[in-house]
Amino acid sequence: MKFNALIPELTVTDLERSRAFYGDVLGFRIEYARPEKRFLFLSRERIQLMLEEENGHWSVGELRYPFGRGINFEMTVSDVDALYKAVLDAGIAPFRELTVHSYRNGDEDIIQKEFLVQDPDGYLLRFTD
Repeated sequence: MKFNALIPELTVTDLERSRAFYGDVLGFRIEYARPEKRFLFLSRERIQLMLEEENGHWSVGELRYPFGRGINFEMTVSDVDALYKAVLDAGIAPFRELTVHSYRNGDEDIIQKEFLVQDPDGYLLRFTD
């Protein structure tokens, strides 16, 4: 397995609940797990991330919902429409509905379809095409 240069590790309150959200709803697969450490390494297409149940090891302060305040993780997927449908079908309300946005990059505009959803601990996930 080739590891990305940047792989976020998210502290979660309930690893099984997060596994169900990321795996069953968002389609991430478990690459490997360390159950004794309450840890999962997940991937979907070219996205990699790690989940670890809160153990105090990485904490720099008190964790309060919503976790990750001030950050959103943009992740590119091959079929953002299908993923959005999966989120809705699971009964999860998106943080921002599926829309098309234009972002200026120098003299050109980057057009992307995107939606945002919060995971069970409040981390903000932005999925784009």
